[in-house]
Amino acid sequence: VEVFSWWTAGGEAEGLQAMIDIFEEKYPDVEFINATVAGGAGFEAKPVLISRLTGGDPPDSFQVHAGHELIDTWGVGDYLEPVNFIFEEEGWYDVYPEDIISILSMGDDILSVPVNIHRSNVLWYNKAVFEDNGIEAPATFDEFFAAADALEAAGITPLALGDTGIWAAVHLFENVLLGVVGSDDYIGLMDGSVRWDSDGAKEAIQTFVDLLDHVNDDHSALGWDEAAQYVIDGSVACTVMGDWAHGYFMAKGLTPGVEYGYVPSPGTSGIFMALSDTFCLPADAPNRDAAIAWLKICGSKEGQDAFNPIKGSIPSRTDADISLYDVYLKSAIDDFAVDTITPSIAHGAAVSETWSVAIGDVITLLVADKDVDAAAAAFQAAADENL
Repeated sequence: VEVFSWWTAGGEAEGLQAMIDIFEEKYPDVEFINATVAGGAGFEAKPVLISRLTGGDPPDSFQVHAGHELIDTWGVGDYLEPVNFIFEEEGWYDVYPEDIISILSMGDDILSVPVNIHRSNVLWYNKAVFEDNGIEAPATFDEFFAAADALEAAGITPLALGDTGIWAAVHLFENVLLGVVGSDDYIGLMDGSVRWDSDGAKEAIQTFVDLLDHVNDDHSALGWDEAAQYVIDGSVACTVMGDWAHGYFMAKGLTPGVEYGYVPSPGTSGIFMALSDTFCLPADAPNRDAAIAWLKICGSKEGQDAFNPIKGSIPSRTDADISLYDVYLKSAIDDFAVDTITPSIAHGAAVSETWSVAIGDVITLLVADKDVDAAAAAFQAAADENL
């Protein structure tokens, strides 16, 4: 069975391997082909996947983000076989929340099996660097910029960014956008009820530009994991990244709350920006039975409780064994239950793939020229074209 994903970094690869180990134990006679394409958020993998499926050469199963990325990219053609029958056979309707099933579905057809829920809006920081410089974890952008000044005075770069794939800059931007305009207006920007050239949106764009003055100079040459490594090393104080960074830190031997701390990104306390990794069943899967066996492991309690504690994500099922999850993940599980949930732009949940690409193009220019008014106009033009 050939399974296609982009999980190659620390924490990701080990989490995936934990599910593969379960598969190989259950199906020792089936060869598992772990077809990965490196690059966070699927930035490099998605073009390869599109080429394969449109060319009639699908893998047996592939990774895709729930929401618009799944539905708008793959739900509109005859690329996928619905997996309702697996949900029925496995009793999953009883253990997956309706809100999760809804972002997997097009009409009555469930198009993929979720393995997790990730939180996008987290600021991760080197505890020793913050403590040595008398800095508290910032809850607001004013607090962040004050901390940045103190860190730079001590010769430390405040914010790590690795945007060799522009998705990481989009990721930072969506966090700033949410932190400045709040969850209601953030959703409004996605549904057209709020304009991208409004005062609030422009303030967010300006704040993002201001943040760029405090990132590592080599950001465009680094991946997200290399930026996270700067935080481990202490050469940079913090980074804004999803909680796959937690998986990366753990894979490097660090302990949450000891070497590194975590808080919601500035301005986003009480909000959980969510995304979900899922696996699909291509309509023309060469090894359909083996692919179904893989999907049953992805959606199982056993599979998710093996995968998520290593990956740095929380289970999408409601019956997970919470004792297996560490202090950070328990906090994420608690927050997901009570926080306002908003979808991620950078990770396929909030907008269509074409709109997401357009936003990435605007961010690419904005990082280079820092022209706030031009970016606001371009964001609005992209919204007009895609809404």
